[in-house]
Amino acid sequence: MLRSERLLLYTPLIGLDVLAPAAAASDAEAQRWLGSRADELVQHEDTREILLSMRADDDLSWFEARDRLTMMRKLENHADGIVRLTAVHLADGKYAGATNVRLESGEIGGWLAPGYRRQGLGVELFRAAVQLGHRHLGLKVVRAGAEPTNSASRGALTTVGFTPATGPARFTLGDGREVDTCWYQHVQDPTSHCGAGAAHGS
Repeated sequence: MLRSERLLLYTPLIGLDVLAPAAAASDAEAQRWLGSRADELVQHEDTREILLSMRADDDLSWFEARDRLTMMRKLENHADGIVRLTAVHLADGKYAGATNVRLESGEIGGWLAPGYRRQGLGVELFRAAVQLGHRHLGLKVVRAGAEPTNSASRGALTTVGFTPATGPARFTLGDGREVDTCWYQHVQDPTSHCGAGAAHGS
């Protein structure tokens, strides 16, 4: 579990911790940059609105069994080499987004729900990802890619201390789109190494 000034970040514990962050990334503005696969999205706008109106400690009993099964399948997706953190806004207890680190490459990602964008929270989100990578996963180098026109993401990365790095000039997103990409890295000797398993339970 990590805490910034305005966010509480933790490994998903229940289905809502997975589905609400997915809803936070499923709108058209987010997908302009993320390009996720269709099965990673919450497709219906009204469902997204319901999920993003919920608090992290709300009851899920109103979900149908099919929806609970979908969420549990997403929760089981920890064996794909990605460590994920759900972000909850401390002031209102609602889901603000998520961040992740790929164990093999050290690449981080992250996104914010529509109501929490353009407030400087991307800096807090990426700072948490850096802390996760260096302190909890024992990675010396954490990397991130961003489209050259994504000034918000690039600005947040720079503020956190990422510096330009080499990498492929083109990157294929999950939805198949190929985009221009500039790369950044954050280098720091790990202060501890609790491993991926420990990070899941931290």
